[in-house]
Amino acid sequence: MMGSPTNQAERDTNEVQHIVTISRGFWMEKFLVTQGDYLAVVGSNPSWFNGVRSNYDLTCFCYRIVDYGTNLTRPVETVNWYDATNYCAMRTQQERAGGLIPTNYVYRLPTESEWEYACRAGTTNAFYLGRALRSGQANFDGQYEYDASVGTISNTNGIYLSQTTAVGSYAANGWGLYDMIGNVEEWCQDWLGNYPVGSVTDPQGAVTGSSRVVRGGDWCTIAGYCRSAFRDYAYPGGRYSNFGFRVVLAPGQP
Repeated sequence: MMGSPTNQAERDTNEVQHIVTISRGFWMEKFLVTQGDYLAVVGSNPSWFNGVRSNYDLTCFCYRIVDYGTNLTRPVETVNWYDATNYCAMRTQQERAGGLIPTNYVYRLPTESEWEYACRAGTTNAFYLGRALRSGQANFDGQYEYDASVGTISNTNGIYLSQTTAVGSYAANGWGLYDMIGNVEEWCQDWLGNYPVGSVTDPQGAVTGSSRVVRGGDWCTIAGYCRSAFRDYAYPGGRYSNFGFRVVLAPGQP
């Protein structure tokens, strides 16, 4: 089942529940693509949370210099949808040449339905952790927690790190996938569109559009935006310090 029930607090109208059958097998990488992964394949690291940066601090209404250090186990970010798909193509080519994957397999972004299926890992609650998300359970703005029966809950003592964390810093879901909640939002393959009516098999999203789907919430979003069914979207050319991606490996064109 994809989407959210009508009684889930603060749900969006575009989360209509429907049955999805995924008939084709795929492997999803357990971690987000890291800065080190991206550097090794593409040869560059565009991430904001790498080295010294100048940030605007609302507490003092001024710019301050922050040294985030170099930690290549953080997720890569400040990559747009085209960067992410280019990484997939380059990694496919490199690993085929090295005999690491079959010649008829490709790396690609997950479809939206594949992403939600993998995120839920067989669960039906608002999160794979249960009906609520509390501060400290993932990398999000912990000052705004969530419970499916009441919605957003203020917690002035909640943890808000204001930056990414190394992949795998929080508990995995039931299928061993890390950071499906928070850290960075994840680009999906699909154009944003309305969900289909009724049961569907292997949906691919809208045929055309202006925005691509992103999923999972991130380090600066409130808990409600980290729900398994929450749909976010962005212009595919946009680069943001809270957007990254993970890949799937699946049969494709040789």
